[in-house]
Amino acid sequence: MEVGATATTSEPNRKSISINVKFTGKSIPITLPPDSTVKDLKSLLQPLTNVLPRGQKLIFKGKVLADEMTLAASEVANGAKMMLMASQGLHQGDGPILREARTRPRERSVQNASKLVDEKQRVPVDKSRFERWKATGVIALSDCNLKVIPNEVWSCETSARVLDLSNNSINRVPSQVGSLSKLQKLLLNVNEISDESISWNGFPFLKHLTVLSLSHNLLTTLPSALGSLTSLKQLHVNNNKLMSLPDEIKFLTRLEVLKVGHNRISVVPSTIGECSSLTEVDLSSNLLSELPETLGCLLNLKALHLNHNGLTSLPSTLFKMCIQLSTLDLHNTEITIDLLRQYEGWKAFDERRRLKHQKQLDFRVMNQADFDEGADKH
Repeated sequence: MEVGATATTSEPNRKSISINVKFTGKSIPITLPPDSTVKDLKSLLQPLTNVLPRGQKLIFKGKVLADEMTLAASEVANGAKMMLMASQGLHQGDGPILREARTRPRERSVQNASKLVDEKQRVPVDKSRFERWKATGVIALSDCNLKVIPNEVWSCETSARVLDLSNNSINRVPSQVGSLSKLQKLLLNVNEISDESISWNGFPFLKHLTVLSLSHNLLTTLPSALGSLTSLKQLHVNNNKLMSLPDEIKFLTRLEVLKVGHNRISVVPSTIGECSSLTEVDLSSNLLSELPETLGCLLNLKALHLNHNGLTSLPSTLFKMCIQLSTLDLHNTEITIDLLRQYEGWKAFDERRRLKHQKQLDFRVMNQADFDEGADKH
């Protein structure tokens, strides 16, 4: 199936041209005015290919087209065909959109994988194990080849403090999860949980929950009920298919770590600025082109990971207001080091960062290696 884009214009009678761009074995139809620049064309191709504009090389009649040239000046006419070549690494999200969708392997170690195929490693929920769960408050059921959560888990009720169901094949989380009202840590990463298979109406009862991990699942959305988890300190939902974050994230005022990398998020809600306890935010490998100005309100922020996004700018107050920020990753975005250095507060941020990494700097000087400045040079 072919996908394409159309450039909009305020002049209804303005003539447009249609061209075809060949990329990874598929043809992408594009319609836009002839006085559009090559840079305009690259911007249209970005969401269709996941390749950043500065990582695109457009070849027409054996020549590489220059960004500042118009299509007309480049002799690109209606029906023209050109080829797109992508620079390694310069992409948003999880990489260029290929002809065939790639599947991500389940992240289990070889040792864990052997457990799954060995029937002797299956975990029987016998009386002694159940009593131990109630006595310790720790329900450890990771790597047990589970497809459903054992009913005995719900019988633990107020005695459960930690529920670890990681690395299984669970595809349903019932509302009974709310019966574990004293639960502090819920680990569900690397399962098969989708939007339809998780009953969020049980979560508001988890008033003591501080850690929620749903990484490596099949979620496309997070509900407003997430905002009811007001004790939450860590939220891990990376490697899903999330397209947004709920505005109700603002109620998570104790949240310290937010990891939502490797999703399909294109917009971050401005309400994130009310998550005043955040110290680490990972938004890497998404589809972001901009960030809300309220990100500068995160005064406790120490680490911000934004690599592999389509970002062209940062919140103007980020360096000036976030005076604890010392780790920033902008590699493989449209923001280069030269642009980064123009932001107000950059020098103070650079001093903090270098002070934190002084040993690394000393080692690199001795070995004549460059210090990673957090963004690409070109």
